[in-house]
Amino acid sequence: MARDDIDLDHVTVHRAPGASADGPVTSPDGVLIVVRKAFGPTGAPLVGISDVTFDGYPAVTVGVRANEQEGLVHLSPIHGDRRKVTDLVLEDGTKCELFCPTSGRPLPKVGRVVEGEDAEYYALYLTDRLDRGSAIYVSDLWGHYHSRIVDEGELISAWAASADGAASAS
Repeated sequence: MARDDIDLDHVTVHRAPGASADGPVTSPDGVLIVVRKAFGPTGAPLVGISDVTFDGYPAVTVGVRANEQEGLVHLSPIHGDRRKVTDLVLEDGTKCELFCPTSGRPLPKVGRVVEGEDAEYYALYLTDRLDRGSAIYVSDLWGHYHSRIVDEGELISAWAASADGAASAS
């Protein structure tokens, strides 16, 4: 992966005191954040359910419906990496419905995170406890590269709300 694929200017990492280094999100050198586990609304795993990988890391897979299209989107598990693999053809700004590719159930809606922004966010849980205190919040706008990762109740990665922002699930 080229370093140009990562929005390093907007990465901030904060770990809660006593947070485990063995959790579902790793930060090997304080710059790279890799999601190793994610779960849908029924506890079904979303990481590694396909053969798609990014730099050797298994993809995070979500289902997407929009404009009479439906398909799987395989996202890089490297936070800030905008790469994705899909057969869907959607214009940037298209509103999407996100769902679990295993159960078909909608992903839990978090709502708006940034005031004045059209994007709404959905949760991918980082543990099988399905706790919003350990989740990835992904945007429902195609091409909107903003997301939030919350781990053990602490915001560990937040992207600036700019056109140069970070990775999204769409």
